[in-house]
Amino acid sequence: MSSPTTPLPGALSGLAPLLDHYGYLAVALLVLLDNCGIPVPGQTILVLASVYAGTGHLDFAAVLLIATVAAVLGNSLGYLIGHTGGRAFVHRWGRYVLLTPARMERADGFFAQHGGKVVTVARFVDGLRQTNGIIAGTTEMPWRRFQPFNVLGAVLWTGVWGTFGYLAGANIDTVYRTAIRYQVWFAIGLGVLVAALLLRQVLRYRRRRREGTGTGDEDGSGAGPGSGAGSGPEAEDGPGDEDRPGDEDGPGDEDGPGTHAPTDPS
Repeated sequence: MSSPTTPLPGALSGLAPLLDHYGYLAVALLVLLDNCGIPVPGQTILVLASVYAGTGHLDFAAVLLIATVAAVLGNSLGYLIGHTGGRAFVHRWGRYVLLTPARMERADGFFAQHGGKVVTVARFVDGLRQTNGIIAGTTEMPWRRFQPFNVLGAVLWTGVWGTFGYLAGANIDTVYRTAIRYQVWFAIGLGVLVAALLLRQVLRYRRRRREGTGTGDEDGSGAGPGSGAGSGPEAEDGPGDEDRPGDEDGPGDEDGPGTHAPTDPS
């Protein structure tokens, strides 16, 4: 297989010899590794293979199918890594990277609500593409829920970048640089969105804690052990005060014998 005659920009030119020698196998291997936590140029090889397909050097349908299957398998492998060893890693080493049990609990809650969205769009963001499967497994996102979003994300990712490379053709240099620039802005916007969602979760958690503490103060006073007669509001109206024999109306007070001084018989 020979490279396209158009000069390739950036990382594409460096990967051209690999694709020339190994073709579809290079696409499968790099995409799989890129989606299971290993930082290799999986997205770049997908774009380059699509450029090759646009110039007739590869079959475009085969590129999309191989890349999609590799992406699904790679993310599934990442999920299994997180599911089988992620929790143990967090418990042992999490404190060294500021991943406390409380933060892990909040991450679990966040993924329980938004995990499907994260898995779907994560492939379009460097860093999240490599780790979203591991994070989903570590936070114990159910496999049956994870897998449909995993497949959907893989189809969207390969479809967008594959079509981009296929249509770019001779204009790959200009289009590639423009796409990289917009990808940076997309990553920034997505990062801001994720940070906002995390902040909302933290604020909700703190508000619930304050409300729980306040309820315990107002409703729980005098109800615990040791809050018997004489120690709470019951001390005023309890049966041991006004109604006790021998106080105001008892025989030993105003009306009872021995209360007044004896009358002088003379």
